[in-house]
Amino acid sequence: MSLFEVNDKGNIVVHGHLDRETLSKNFWESLNGNERSALITKKRCQIDLSDVERADSAGLAWLINAVRDAKQNGVSMTLYKMPEKLQKLAKISNANSFLPVE
Repeated sequence: MSLFEVNDKGNIVVHGHLDRETLSKNFWESLNGNERSALITKKRCQIDLSDVERADSAGLAWLINAVRDAKQNGVSMTLYKMPEKLQKLAKISNANSFLPVE
């Protein structure tokens, strides 16, 4: 299973671990051309984090960069169902203000 999937509504479901072991490329680079086009056309998407089992600072950086890259491509991104531990990591890192969490 891949780290994330883009569904037919243009939303992203993240699975497993968001950590330095699993993250080799940033979010936008990991998308194929059709996925990028779908997100740009829809102009908005949500990242479902309910299936994230573990995350570290690399995972937090990946999410911050995903939001940044989406915005640079005209896509409004929100995060939802963020695990409590990831929320705490964002808060102690002062990164929670960068993350559009629902």
